[in-house]
Order: sequence, then structure tokens, then C-alpha cells
Amino acid sequence: MEFRNVLIISKTKTYLINSLAEKIKETGDYNVLFAVPTVDAISAVKEDISAMVMYVDEEIASESGVLTYLKDRLVMENKLFFVIGDTNEIRILERTITPNLVKGIFERPINVKETAESIDELIRQTDSVEKKKILVVDDSGAMLWNIKGWFEDKYTVILANSGAMAIKYLSLNRPDLVLLDYEMPVIDGKVVLEMIRSEEDFAKIPVFFLTSKGDKESVMNVTKLKPEGYLLKTMPPAEIVRTIDDFFLIQKGRES
Repeated sequence: MEFRNVLIISKTKTYLINSLAEKIKETGDYNVLFAVPTVDAISAVKEDISAMVMYVDEEIASESGVLTYLKDRLVMENKLFFVIGDTNEIRILERTITPNLVKGIFERPINVKETAESIDELIRQTDSVEKKKILVVDDSGAMLWNIKGWFEDKYTVILANSGAMAIKYLSLNRPDLVLLDYEMPVIDGKVVLEMIRSEEDFAKIPVFFLTSKGDKESVMNVTKLKPEGYLLKTMPPAEIVRTIDDFFLIQKGRES
């Protein structure tokens, strides 16, 4: 039996929090972990987390540091995020963590049993939709959000805005494909690809380069690194999506 980890973020383990943890365990195959709402405490949790549940009060709702950290984690790792709080606290929190990143909102006072069952149902609904995971790596925030918009209906899209962030993600996760910007500062696409190919566990992850240059020399520099393909950023979005769709279809045919 494989257990999934749910992280509850709360300043203290109150009776309500302990009761919620027990009910979550009862509804399915879950381990429940705890962290206080600080960056250090949350980042210290090394287990693979299926979902995070944050118990919000006015002080936490206004703590921009930890909320910004959580927002970045949710965007990068595509985790499920649930919030418990009152209307005003949730409204303040949503100034940083936008509603599209929140899977479920439970306004206090909550019914512990019903809340645990709702969390379980939403996790299972997400599990039942087995989307391919695409890690998109680009130092342009605008490009990242454009690509996420193109792909998110069909795929789970994880965003990394630097080569270092991509390497950090890959150290703990295995996407089905990487869309990798060739030209980035500090750690460029070539270095990231070399790292992927050098690690036995990740060597077979398919990589497509993203490049803004279509001249012969630039294309040769990209293709000699032997990615699965390369895509010009100037291509129509529908063509970029179709290329990745076709790649997964061909891959599926080979596997079957």
C-alpha cells in the first residue's frame, strides 16, 4: 500500500488541527505531516507532498515572505493547495496566492469530517486524471506563463525560471518531458541537458530545446547536443503544442 503525504501548515497543533489530521488519515491512504508557517520549516519537509493544507489567521495571511515562497512552490511543483480561514483572511491571502493556485477553500467554522472528505475527494479527482508532466525552463517570466497557458489543458505544467531551479526540481522529481530554453544566464540549456544526460535516473527524460534563433549555425549548435527536438519560440503556439502532442503519441506507440 502506497501512502500519500499531506502537509498541514499551522502555527500550533490545536484540537481542531489534530482532529483534521486524524480524519484525513481515516479517509484514505495518507500520512499527515506538520509544519509551522515559516519558509525554513516548510522547506525542511523533504517528503514528496501530494497536497498542502494551510490554516490561516490574520497574521499568516499578511506574512508575505512565506506566502510568496508557497506561491513559487505551487507554480513550480504544481501541488494541490487547500486553505482554511475566515472570509477576510482568505481575501488577504489571495493578494499573494491567487485563486487559480488554490484547489479548495474551507471557511471557518469547519466541519472536520466534511473537510477531510472534500480534501480526499479533490486529491482523488486529480489522481484520476493522469496528465503527462512537462517541465518548462526559461528565464523569461512572460514566456513561461505563455507556454503554461498553451499546454495546461492537456498537461501538468511545472515552471522553472532558471537552470538552477530546473536542476533543483529534477533532483526530486521526474517529468515526462523538459522544454528547455537554450540561452539562459549562469546555467544555460546546454549545462542543464548535460546534467540530465549524466544522471542514470534522468538520462532518458526527453528534452526539447526552445530557441529564439533559427539561423543555420544556431540550429546546428542546438542539434549537435542531441535533444529529442528543438522548437523556435517564433513558431505559432498551436504548432508548438502539436509538435509535443505528436511526440507523446509516437512515444506511446513505441511503448505499446
